[in-house]
Amino acid sequence: MSASAVIPRVVVAAPASGSGKTTVATGLMAAFAARGLAVSPHKVGPDYIDPGYHALATGRPGRNLDPWLTSDELLVPLFRHGADGADVAVVEGVMGLYDGASGKGTAAGGGDYASSAHVASLLDAPVVLVVDASAAAGRSVAALVHGFRSFGDVRIGGVVLNRLGSDGHERMCREAVEDLGLPVLGALRRHEAAATPSRHLGLIPAAERHADAVATVERLGEMVAAACDLEAVLALARSAPPLAGSRWDPAEAVRAGEARELPESPPSAAARDGRAERPRVAVAGGPAFTFGYAENEELLEAAGAEVVRFDPLRDDRLPDGARGVVIGGGFPEVYAAELSANEPLRADLAAFARARPVYAECAGLLYLARELDGRPMCGVLEGVTAAMAPRLTLGYRAAVAVSDSVVARAGERVHGHEFHRTVTHPGHGETAAWQWSPSGPEGFVRGNCVASYLHLHWAGAPHFAARIVDACRTAPGERDRA
Repeated sequence: MSASAVIPRVVVAAPASGSGKTTVATGLMAAFAARGLAVSPHKVGPDYIDPGYHALATGRPGRNLDPWLTSDELLVPLFRHGADGADVAVVEGVMGLYDGASGKGTAAGGGDYASSAHVASLLDAPVVLVVDASAAAGRSVAALVHGFRSFGDVRIGGVVLNRLGSDGHERMCREAVEDLGLPVLGALRRHEAAATPSRHLGLIPAAERHADAVATVERLGEMVAAACDLEAVLALARSAPPLAGSRWDPAEAVRAGEARELPESPPSAAARDGRAERPRVAVAGGPAFTFGYAENEELLEAAGAEVVRFDPLRDDRLPDGARGVVIGGGFPEVYAAELSANEPLRADLAAFARARPVYAECAGLLYLARELDGRPMCGVLEGVTAAMAPRLTLGYRAAVAVSDSVVARAGERVHGHEFHRTVTHPGHGETAAWQWSPSGPEGFVRGNCVASYLHLHWAGAPHFAARIVDACRTAPGERDRA
């Protein structure tokens, strides 16, 4: 699809982290959905947790928009893919409006690459600026808003005042902002009732507290609907111009990725259109493994796989007929006792990994280790132990494959990110997976298994999905589990 698309859209951003972006963005999603609108939820950056709440608010997959992990050119196609059929799209920003990957300049200025402003510019979307007014009033709030409106090229279409203390406080701030010629689209009081609990990596994922999370999202929708002018926000979203360019298609992405990256092994049309075997790829899920990009599974399916889910906390064996396993990120450290107690699945996965492809990111790495915080895990990575660390490790990573693996070829370069508060000993195997820092190699490649802390968005490397599926078809030691 290459025609222009009319997709009403806004980016909800803020001057700084902690201003209330998630509250306002999730509340807007829930409020619009409660009115019967089809709402497309998006999150700027590599965050896995907020999209879980967005999905509860809208009934659609929460999707990330990150030009660092994919590319500038893919940003609009991926957005159009996620927003297909939606009445309005709400994009939650990341950190402060202009905070991005430092060192990568754009036409708008250095250091704001992959920022909320960068994504808003690529989407040609108006910005709703959420301002925490708890420690300021009147003209100081207006001065802040004026600075953000005049600093860059994005269009700030309105302001939501957050954490106001009283009617008088709201009146002073509202009048000062409106004197700038900007509408105040909403004014929220301090709101403890809708707070979401957090721990070492941020908010607790929705999947871990489903009933409470549903109630929280419902309260956010009611609160934002009562405090914001939804018709004005919708009118602002509808003021966004048509988006040119094609809509991302996972099947086309797989074909193009194979043709570009694997000219020596052209794609099999029969395999991709379903006439060949569709190997089952089991993807870990449940409360302990909640981190993943929706597009990764869509690419696996487009490459010819049948994707099935399993929960390492509850299932005592891998799904029947599984030919490959993908284990993404999450919080296995929180569930170490329960994961360790599920001995049948640990043994099943250890046996499976001796012959079949296994791809693991972060939490998956910990689960495949010999032990985590002193508790036995799967032992696929013999001699590797994992434990909680005193500091959080996070950030974008420009990585190069150190060796051939089930997804990469030695020397290939990818963009990914780290997000964990654990360490492994050793940090890499004799055959490492990646290198992204001067400190040396990272991760493990053992036979058909590859595991590391690196998170990847496969839309930026769709041939990775094709390689996993092909490995499921061709790796030796086939085990018929049906």
